[in-house]
Amino acid sequence: MTARDEGGAKDREKGRALGREARRLMEAMGRDGASPARADLREGFLVVAGPRAGVTGVIANAPARAGAELVAGGLARWGADGRLSLTPEGAAFARRLAAPAGAEPFLAQHKPLVFKTPREGGAPVLVDEAESPLAWLARRKGRDGARFLDAAQLEAGERFHRDIALAHLLPRVTADWSGAGGGGRRGPDAMNLTETALAARQRINRAQDAVGPDLAGLIIDVCGFQKGLELVERERAWPPRSAKVVLRIALDRLAAHYGLASVARGRARAALRAWGADDYRPAID
Repeated sequence: MTARDEGGAKDREKGRALGREARRLMEAMGRDGASPARADLREGFLVVAGPRAGVTGVIANAPARAGAELVAGGLARWGADGRLSLTPEGAAFARRLAAPAGAEPFLAQHKPLVFKTPREGGAPVLVDEAESPLAWLARRKGRDGARFLDAAQLEAGERFHRDIALAHLLPRVTADWSGAGGGGRRGPDAMNLTETALAARQRINRAQDAVGPDLAGLIIDVCGFQKGLELVERERAWPPRSAKVVLRIALDRLAAHYGLASVARGRARAALRAWGADDYRPAID
């Protein structure tokens, strides 16, 4: 048995030794953006708040004894403010327990691993979200505390990337772009493409037109081929940190093209046509 296998066996044993409530509490506190558990909101219970569907709210309630169990195991500690937070060991353990099924737990401890399906009908692939500049930006926050990319911008960029994968453009970056951005140009290679790939290329063309020629190249580099923003700035001789600003503009255009929005919008007010008493009935000619 290797050292990693031995470590995995110890984790499973430690996880089984934890009570169900203690494990649930630890997993909640280990989530991205979760706050330390508070004991002053509900008598006899610990309450954990964190983001859920873009809104911060309560994500876990656990009896106080669950927190005591984590403290006894060295996985959590009480702070001077009376709140319970995970120790470094507890946080690492929580990340390993939260590893996707089939992923290496000790790798998941250090990298945000998720399973994604890059092609329609294909098998899920384990992806390191930290490698995607969009995922990295989506986790970053500005000075106002808001995330740098909203849900619509992130989904627009990921949708464009999925089309790049479906169009079979990822393996051959330089050879195929003449056919992808040339307004429907067809050649011998296109005749061998599946209908799914051809449809994806058509969607890419429409998305590029919607974004505009001034920003289409940036969308291709960052969303399509997932180039880092620093590399993009060096290649274009842009000032540092300027690519983030331009990218947001491009993603706004892309999201509008896809019909995506983070906030539902409608008419500011409904038109008032007439007042009537409770027994009023309109006349019908």
